[in-house]
Amino acid sequence: MAEQKRDYYEVLGVDRGADDATIKKAYRKLAKQYHPDANPGDKEAEKKFKEASEAYAVLSDTEKRRQYDQFGHAAFEGGAGGAGGFDFSGMDFGDMFGDIFGDFFGGGSRRSSGNGPMKGANLRTSVRISFNEAVFGCEKEIELVLKDECTSCHGTGAKPGTSPETCSKCGGKGKVVFSQQSLFGMVQNVSDCPDCRGTGKIIKEKCPDCRGTGYVSARKKIKVSIPAGIDNGQSVRIRDKGEPGRNGGPRGDLLVEVVITPHPVFQREDMNIFSTAQISYAQAVLGGETRISTVDGDVVYEVKPGTQTDTRIRLKGKGVPSLRNRNVRGDHYVTLMVQVPTNLSAEAKEALRAFDALAGNTLERGAEEPAKQGKQKKKRFGKNQD
Repeated sequence: MAEQKRDYYEVLGVDRGADDATIKKAYRKLAKQYHPDANPGDKEAEKKFKEASEAYAVLSDTEKRRQYDQFGHAAFEGGAGGAGGFDFSGMDFGDMFGDIFGDFFGGGSRRSSGNGPMKGANLRTSVRISFNEAVFGCEKEIELVLKDECTSCHGTGAKPGTSPETCSKCGGKGKVVFSQQSLFGMVQNVSDCPDCRGTGKIIKEKCPDCRGTGYVSARKKIKVSIPAGIDNGQSVRIRDKGEPGRNGGPRGDLLVEVVITPHPVFQREDMNIFSTAQISYAQAVLGGETRISTVDGDVVYEVKPGTQTDTRIRLKGKGVPSLRNRNVRGDHYVTLMVQVPTNLSAEAKEALRAFDALAGNTLERGAEEPAKQGKQKKKRFGKNQD
């Protein structure tokens, strides 16, 4: 039993009333995600890529889309539903891919020559920094292996005194075209030449220093400028420190992900910092100055008389700088916690009792309440017995 096809609109994830631009954008996203070049050997990705390509081929064509909206998949089954079917054998998918994959394959057409300049791949690494380094920025040095052009063959990969030869299979284009039966009929596909691997050149005698790759690897140290205000998981891009380009193309970039070590006191949320600070019972009642730690150092804060525990205060401009403008900073929010004294001396306890007597005698009042409640219960109990 043949597998039932999914609705083309569902495949691309668009509404039935979507315009051409929305359909193209949706297909482009899926094609990049599931293209065989990006998922070598992944049969499931290949299946999804073909499914999305089939849906796009229909919905991007005004007449085919009209027939599909009227008859569904039956429109493309020979003679079904009165639609008579469509012949897809003459459709040039190369043009479609050239339009869709412009930036996916280095900014050029998918059908462009394989031996043209191509930018090198980006490299990724990470660096760990402290909380304060993330707030104010810092300089770090990382060490990694980078490829450079071989000085012996100057990047050709051929033994000094020799030169690469034009590939006879692809004629130096780096691409080969082959026909394949598909749902649309006979379709022409373009892939890298298997003999020259897309370079368009064949190296008969390889350079002994780079073994024909044209590049040599070496461990290097690179300085990274971490900007003030960077957050955990964000990356710093270092231009031209990635993989070398092909056929004279520029190098890729190096992306350095920042990993921030948690601070024992401060927590961060966007540009704001949060922390707690303890104040004494006397400070909470009478008010007074207290020192509060910030990323800029200790600041003196005037506690208001009668401050309750969990009171939150704001230290304006003591937060994290903006990545765009380090002169613009967030705030630091501090939650004040009243510290209950322990291990009081006899004199201190006596003084506290005297204070309580003047402040409402809560110690005596608290003891009287349970006794009153007990008497009331006895009276109610006696009445019930009567």
